[in-house]
Amino acid sequence: MRPAKSSKYILLLFIVVCSVCIPISTEYNDAVIEAVNRNRDHIMYTLHPIKIQENSHIHRKVAGITEYNKSTLQEKLAVVLQDKRLDGALISLSIREANTGNILYSHNENIRLHPASNMKILTAVSAFENLGPEYRFRTEVLMTGKIKKKALEGDIILKGQGDPTLMQGDFERFAIELKEKGIHEVSGNIIADDTWYDDIRLSQDINWSDESVHYGAQVSALTLSPDMDYDSGTVIVELRPGKSVGDKAEVKVYPDTHYVTIINNTKTVAADASGKIEFEREHGTNTIVFNGTIPLKNKTSKNWVAVWEPTNYTAHVFRETLEENGISFSGKSKIILSKTPKNAKLLATKESIPLKELIIPFMKMSNNGHGETLTKELGMVIHGEGSWEKGLQVIEDTMTSYGIDNATILLRDGSGMSHKNLIPASEISNLLFAIQSEDWFHLFEESLPIAGEPGKLVGGTLRYRMTAAPVKGNVRAKTGSLTGVSTLSGYVNTRSGEKLIFSIMINNFLSETMKNIEDEIVQLLVNYKE
Repeated sequence: MRPAKSSKYILLLFIVVCSVCIPISTEYNDAVIEAVNRNRDHIMYTLHPIKIQENSHIHRKVAGITEYNKSTLQEKLAVVLQDKRLDGALISLSIREANTGNILYSHNENIRLHPASNMKILTAVSAFENLGPEYRFRTEVLMTGKIKKKALEGDIILKGQGDPTLMQGDFERFAIELKEKGIHEVSGNIIADDTWYDDIRLSQDINWSDESVHYGAQVSALTLSPDMDYDSGTVIVELRPGKSVGDKAEVKVYPDTHYVTIINNTKTVAADASGKIEFEREHGTNTIVFNGTIPLKNKTSKNWVAVWEPTNYTAHVFRETLEENGISFSGKSKIILSKTPKNAKLLATKESIPLKELIIPFMKMSNNGHGETLTKELGMVIHGEGSWEKGLQVIEDTMTSYGIDNATILLRDGSGMSHKNLIPASEISNLLFAIQSEDWFHLFEESLPIAGEPGKLVGGTLRYRMTAAPVKGNVRAKTGSLTGVSTLSGYVNTRSGEKLIFSIMINNFLSETMKNIEDEIVQLLVNYKE
């Protein structure tokens, strides 16, 4: 049954509404899609996305549905590969039986292609294998000097060890603990220690135009997340229409900090007018400029904006939060980036959620920051150096241990944002087969987005795709998107009860999206009978 035209209009309206809050970027990637999805989750009325009709393109190309249904899987997939949208593009497929690893179908499977966020599969596997499911990040508060008459005559130190789940609420708890220990005033400085990792903030292939947005946030061992999506190194800027036409949009920043400055060049327009708002953080600063128009009756929207220098950001919010909770600083107190003195005394600690829980937002929501943090953490834990170079070395060594041919892959980051990462689909499907015997495999599998299932921490980046039976709920797979790159790799439960492993990689296309083609392929796999 084809969707009604009104449903199409609702979808188009939704796209317009969401576009108000998403900045223009040179990169079309998983995190952009998830940013749209997260605003989409806040829409109050019911949307009816246009569903992809099962084998819709195939039925137009094969004479007679009865004849088509008798075709083999290989023949059906061959028809999909004739889609004109693939003209000039490269597509690689590798499909295996999950219980044996035997190849069921392959096409260009050994050609190296860009994986986009399918790179996160390699990072997650390496993290589970080397850090373990129970691994936690740690943050410490320490002091130098002595406490006299409710005053600390010395410095207070905030020491980070990579925790991407650190939030302002943790600082409120630190304030309580410090006051319980007799500290109500600090005469010295705040020392921000981020030396657990190196001081290189951005992976080597990040586009300059992505520095303002959350999926291009800088990486630091001392960083802060604005909410429980754990987009570390960012602030959330909420916009809602002004009270009247002509008013500026109302703006709120979370956490509420003086570290960022908002320049509001927006204007509220009539409820039936079109709206579009863009933002950019000026390079090398924390001045965030918003331009554009917002219709009068629009809902509140969220924009995740990456800050410049997350260590300083975290230290500033730490100080502001302590002051708001009754701990004062002398007029001479400064924020200093430095290593923790050897004679410092421990005052309070905070541990992150375990890796087995952190892996959920990392994989379900395709959190780029987590990918890069885990990469540096692997380097620090295994080689004593929190750098991309050492972290990627750990990932490569882990891949070798699972039989992946490192001579045919090129790894440049842990998230997949780089357009220089290269890996064949056959190696991804081989990895997905090899890890099934690991004790932590069920945790990895549970972290994958589930087709058609609602909720950002369940369906994740697949929650609005493949929403109809029998595909819904029977596909767990990692999505991947960059400009000209679309990938999908994971596991399928077929209608006949068999489990399959697949990797679909499409590169060098000019069409807006290849996700319909990926979904058609997955639908064929769900309906596969041996």
